[in-house]
Amino acid sequence: TYDDLNKINEHLLSVSINNMEYCFHNSFLLFFCFLLEIIYSWVFNEFPSFVAEDSRRFISQETGNLYISKVQTSDVGSYICLVKNTVTNARVLSPPTPLTLRNDGVMGEYEPKIEVHFPYTVTAAKGTTVKMECFALGNPVPTISWRKVNGHNPSKARLRKSQAVLEIPNVQLEDAGMYECKAENSRGRNVFRGQLQVYTYPHWVEKLNDTQLDSGDPLRWECKATGKPRPTYRWLKNGVPLCRIEMVNGILLINSVNVSDTGMYQCLAENKYGTIYASAELKILASAPTFPLNQMRKTIIITKGQEVVIECKPQASPKPTITWKKGDKALRESKRITILPHGSLRILNASKSDEGRYLCQGVNVFGSAEIIASVSVKEPTRIELTPKKIELTVGESIVLSCKALHDSTLDVTFYWTLNGQPIDFDKEGGHFESIKAVTSSADLMIRNILLMHAGRYGCRVQTAADTVSDETELLVRGPPGPPGVVIVEEITDTTATLSWSPGADNHSPISLYNLQARSPFSLGWQTVKTVPDVISGDMESAMAVELNPWVEYEFRVVATNKIGTGDPSAPSRLIRTNEAVPKTPPANVSGRSGRRHELVIAWEPVSEEFQNGEGFGYIVAFRPNGTRGWKEKMVTSSDASKFIYRDESVPPLTPFEVKVGVYNNKGDGPFSPMVVICSAEGEPTAAPIDVKATSLSVSEILVAWKHIKESLGRPQGFEVGYWKDMEQEEAAGKVKTEGNESSVLLTGLEGNTLYHLTVRAYNAAGYGPPSTAVRVTTKKSPPSQAPSNIMWIQDGSQVSLGWEPVRPLANESDVMGYKVLFRQEGQSNSQVIETQKTSAVVLLPDVGVYIIEVCAVSEGGDGTTSPQIRVPSFAGKATLICGRVAITVMRKN
Repeated sequence: TYDDLNKINEHLLSVSINNMEYCFHNSFLLFFCFLLEIIYSWVFNEFPSFVAEDSRRFISQETGNLYISKVQTSDVGSYICLVKNTVTNARVLSPPTPLTLRNDGVMGEYEPKIEVHFPYTVTAAKGTTVKMECFALGNPVPTISWRKVNGHNPSKARLRKSQAVLEIPNVQLEDAGMYECKAENSRGRNVFRGQLQVYTYPHWVEKLNDTQLDSGDPLRWECKATGKPRPTYRWLKNGVPLCRIEMVNGILLINSVNVSDTGMYQCLAENKYGTIYASAELKILASAPTFPLNQMRKTIIITKGQEVVIECKPQASPKPTITWKKGDKALRESKRITILPHGSLRILNASKSDEGRYLCQGVNVFGSAEIIASVSVKEPTRIELTPKKIELTVGESIVLSCKALHDSTLDVTFYWTLNGQPIDFDKEGGHFESIKAVTSSADLMIRNILLMHAGRYGCRVQTAADTVSDETELLVRGPPGPPGVVIVEEITDTTATLSWSPGADNHSPISLYNLQARSPFSLGWQTVKTVPDVISGDMESAMAVELNPWVEYEFRVVATNKIGTGDPSAPSRLIRTNEAVPKTPPANVSGRSGRRHELVIAWEPVSEEFQNGEGFGYIVAFRPNGTRGWKEKMVTSSDASKFIYRDESVPPLTPFEVKVGVYNNKGDGPFSPMVVICSAEGEPTAAPIDVKATSLSVSEILVAWKHIKESLGRPQGFEVGYWKDMEQEEAAGKVKTEGNESSVLLTGLEGNTLYHLTVRAYNAAGYGPPSTAVRVTTKKSPPSQAPSNIMWIQDGSQVSLGWEPVRPLANESDVMGYKVLFRQEGQSNSQVIETQKTSAVVLLPDVGVYIIEVCAVSEGGDGTTSPQIRVPSFAGKATLICGRVAITVMRKN
């Protein structure tokens, strides 16, 4: 128990370290600590302050002892030995032991003394980790070094605890040898040597296997194992050592086994470090001959000239004696008829005379058994497959005919193959069809033949007696296969020299090649011009010409023969042609509207395809009409589409001669054709006059004006600004018109609100001055009350309506009249009757149900509609509706 362990520990510690009072200053100190388990450490003064190991202090994990090679003043204190069991995590502590210093002397320097060292012989199992300790006392503190005598330290070896521990992980046989630990200081040195021996447990190289023998057979079993030291072997049978059996170096020999040798055998391989076992069962067979039921009687059908083997392999132990009969007579062997070593009968070059009944009998000491076989010899089957060789073109069809000449008593089966593989008629896309018109022939139809259908077509005919086959070669001509990899040999600004390897001609010589290219600017693959113009089928290189400079291209080659054009080659690697001076000027140079004193020059940018290099830009050249010198401006953006030249001294609509050129890092390109462009006109200078604003409804104002024509600053349109009376002009809403329009309808306004309005003209140069502001008030809102107490009298298709007048509120528009809206139920469009009275007559033209509504009309618009009235339209009745009461008056016809 843990209590017992503590008691043992306390006793050992009291013997070892209790009552230690002092130690010479600068001398060494040794504490002894004995314990049954595994990890040792020392506590200094109080837990958890542990003694740190370094070149001066060392804790042996073999003995648990704490060594201090040279005591210093800082070492004075109390020491407690702590031991931890790493399996159970239990820990035990010794009583504290004080360390004090004496003042009666100082120990001087002395040479190293190795106090801790590994055994003279260290044994370790292969694959384990070896730790060897070496620590010396001395003043000055010694340094520790390690070496393998007559060899090098293993590269995997590690030095721990200030080199006091040599650790060799996964130790192997080659790590064995003499190791030396050396302690040195300025006063001298000390050396210790010990031998590391590595052993291995026995390990099987060969194991036994269960064995089954006939009585009288020999047995040889061998066990092989490795190990260091080399293992020895012992044999057991059913757990008992063997005696009468020969055994040599793990080999077990029995010259003639019998039933008594049956049992479980064990082979033991052992050395002083361990023992391993291998087991196997030996079975001795003893039985009378027997045959499987399906072999007791069978019929063998062969053709003349064939070889036939009639099997006779009875199961028996010991091995039976085999005899053969044909009919009732013993079979005589000859050159043609032989009994094979395992008992089967072989007949060569069979003929009709070999037909008959054959009997095989097997006999041993335990009994006998026999089988019977009937042999029938038929005429051999022959096959005719036509045609023998075919050449076709892709898309054609063919019928292969296969006819069998065979013994009439035998059934025949036909099988078709392509290149040795069975044709799957269900998975060939309808290209193949098997046609069997008569019993002894079969045809193969191949429709719309493809290149992949070329090959060896075989017809195999199978009977119960034999199998024969024949093949015909089908060659398919088609368009060429794709040429090989296209290689770019040389590149310039407008050309690329290409080479390729020819693809399969598919049995029709290649007549010519076509070279295609693709760039980011092309619509897919395009045929390019080449040198030579026509690339004949025997060529394997050509030059693509008239390419655009500084454009990335891919190239591919397509081959053509008499049959057609084949698939293209794989694309070449992506290449870029070299840079060159640009040759394409911008198109459609024209003027654009701008502000006063501006000349706006526009053009269509040159596509990247024709920029021919990096650093592409434009040169804009212009001069007033009739002058000599050109002004030139550089536009560095390749995407630029206009240039604005501003000069305060240039009057509006001054004509300029303009042209735009191109350039890149390689130099200047051509200019566009010269065009005449006028400078911008000025903004309008006159304000619109006769501005009038008319309120149309609660939310609409119609604004109209006139404009004074002027020679400069022609307007492109007008802008109407409007704002409420209590707002600043800066907050004005704006509505624009285009062209020569002289009025605009403002919508979405607030009712019964005073608005201020101005109008001004504008063009590309800017805005002209605003007109004098005008004021207008929007109409009041329409009445919110709907007509009430609607009464109606119906006389056939005529409906007379009456209602109480609507009284508007103070902030609502006065009532100007009323609208009666009616529509047939199910329709969306209403008919309208307007009246200034509080009554109206409505004619309902068709039979059906009508929906009638009434609303007031005011300057502010239409008021709220009344609730709907549903009125049926029919003849012969008159109805009076007043509130919720209806009176129907019947009329006489």
